[in-house]
Amino acid sequence: MDVSILVLALVQGILEWFPVSSSGHLYIFELLLGVKSGLDLEVALHFGTLMAVFVYFRKDIVNIVRDLIHSKWKTNNSRLGFLIIIASIPAAIFGFLFRSYFEISSTFIVLGFGWVVTSTALFIGAFSNTKLNNASSLSFSKALLVGFAQVISLVPGVSRSGMTISSGLLFGLNEKDALKFSYLLSVPAIIGANIVTFGNRTIPSDFLIPSLVCFLVGLIFINISFNYVLNNKRNLIWFGIYTLILGIICIIFSF
Repeated sequence: MDVSILVLALVQGILEWFPVSSSGHLYIFELLLGVKSGLDLEVALHFGTLMAVFVYFRKDIVNIVRDLIHSKWKTNNSRLGFLIIIASIPAAIFGFLFRSYFEISSTFIVLGFGWVVTSTALFIGAFSNTKLNNASSLSFSKALLVGFAQVISLVPGVSRSGMTISSGLLFGLNEKDALKFSYLLSVPAIIGANIVTFGNRTIPSDFLIPSLVCFLVGLIFINISFNYVLNNKRNLIWFGIYTLILGIICIIFSF
């Protein structure tokens, strides 16, 4: 197993839970390490973090699926499930129909502007007002807007979690529920990416260990992010400053 691939797995497992664009950082680390991961490895690594979401939020996911299967439409769990489905629609449509247009080559100029967009979203989220108690209180129209915010993250350098967490906060969710909604929203997004990339193929055996590393490291850092770092929206300011500096550096370097 190439050590460089394991380093990329560590990067993905750690940064997936913070609003800094793990995919953008993978590109930077690939340049530093002199390796090219390719889309197959990137999706395989995201599959590892997907499993971490399943394990960490297993009770929420089981409750959502149980209530939907038993047609308990009026429960908070069922409503949250519908909100996730609605918020997933924009990415599903844009990802399927316009996939080739969004497969922009990761260059310093594209990443730079992507990180500036991320920074802007994080500053908006950090200074937004929180009014709702839980994610199930979100309206369907606002859930759809969160979904459109997720579409923007198809551009390299734009953080998916940064866009969805900030938009959730902007629409009144408290920190914990904005985080939970963002992480649960990653489930259909990553499953869809795996289906589009691998089809009926399984993840290549060479990528199983990196995917496992992502899963184990992801379990640790999703807990750190959820309970100690992003549980206070003001901490988004620091990530906003970081992505702004990183974006400016990339833009300057591109010239």
